[in-house]
Amino acid sequence: MKLYSRFYLVVALILLTSCQSLKSSPQSQNNNKQEILSPKTVTLDKNFKIVRGQTIYVPVYSEINHHNRQEVFYLAATLSIRNTDLNNSIIITSVRYYDSNGKLIKHYLNNPIQLDALASTDFFITRDDTSGGLGANFIVEWVAATEISEPIVEAVMIGTDFQQGISFISPGRVIKNQNNSNLKSSS
Repeated sequence: MKLYSRFYLVVALILLTSCQSLKSSPQSQNNNKQEILSPKTVTLDKNFKIVRGQTIYVPVYSEINHHNRQEVFYLAATLSIRNTDLNNSIIITSVRYYDSNGKLIKHYLNNPIQLDALASTDFFITRDDTSGGLGANFIVEWVAATEISEPIVEAVMIGTDFQQGISFISPGRVIKNQNNSNLKSSS
């Protein structure tokens, strides 16, 4: 009986020691990760000169039909906005989410946000948020004070049920450009 007690004691010590090393491992990994900062809120005053800007339409599929349209597959969606410029920031002035009927569901920004060079931000719609329907979309508006490269704006949809999964992207499309020549002609 003493042999079994010692055996169980050794096994318990091994498990406790291995749990301690696993527990401390993620902490050391987290110390090596860089802190991800949220985009900073900015105020656009009357002196801000817009050199370039766009309005971008991004289709979002919060659900899709399958099995001869008899079943609905619900999807989570992430809107990703990426500043591709190597040196300059952009200002995101508006992010709005609309349903299939064109009705505004949510306005995501109370104030404009600045995306520094090569920075990105995202906006998430949970899988159980079915308010957008099959034809949901985002309208994203951005401006810049200098001539810059266009940002990449796209939606990533993903869903899983049982052993089935689906994921795909939906690129944004520019529906309006704003630049120096547009501003001069309108003043």
